Amino acid sequence: MYSRHDIVWLTPDGWSEALAQVPAPLRAPVERWRRANWPAVVRRNDANLADGFVCAGIPLPPDRETGIKPRVALRLRLSSIDRRTGAFALARAVDAAPAGWRAALGLLSDLQLRVYGSLAMQAFTGLDYLTPSSDIDVLFAPTDQVALDAGIALLSHVAERLPLDGEVVFPGGAAVAWKEWRDARGSGRKVLAKRIDEVRLVSPDELAAALEA
Repeated sequence: MYSRHDIVWLTPDGWSEALAQVPAPLRAPVERWRRANWPAVVRRNDANLADGFVCAGIPLPPDRETGIKPRVALRLRLSSIDRRTGAFALARAVDAAPAGWRAALGLLSDLQLRVYGSLAMQAFTGLDYLTPSSDIDVLFAPTDQVALDAGIALLSHVAERLPLDGEVVFPGGAAVAWKEWRDARGSGRKVLAKRIDEVRLVSPDELAAALEA
């Protein structure tokens, strides 16, 4: 089962199919992406996606003059995927972060976070993704309620020093913005839970119960 933010490498036939879906103005940078053997990133599936396919995207670097972030949306046959991994480990991305971020990022090492977005792509490709307005998008997957509470507290603490964003991922794959979870817990408000095939409002208690199962 694929999850949002998974990283996938394509077969040669997969690249042929992918390039046929790329708008003409972006074909040259995507062709360079193919030659470098960089991966695509799994995104939420389109509503009308056929069986045997998964949705992914190629997040190209931002245009330094306009700030536009080109995103190439793809529909990939499962058979066109050569291999996949989970999202990029934060520990492997720290060296790509600005020097002023690194000490505070080190405070998060016990959470074994993964990272997506600009920091992950800069670490993976060596291209310039980070800008002064960039966030650090993390994925936090706690194993029980104690770990969840401790992790959210630590993320909140480090967010006083860094532009931390991202999601907490519950068993079964539902992901909620960690700040939204923190602010809604105990309030009775529902939170927006994202899975690869749906987005819906869910009670925090329902998600927390998955940690106890």
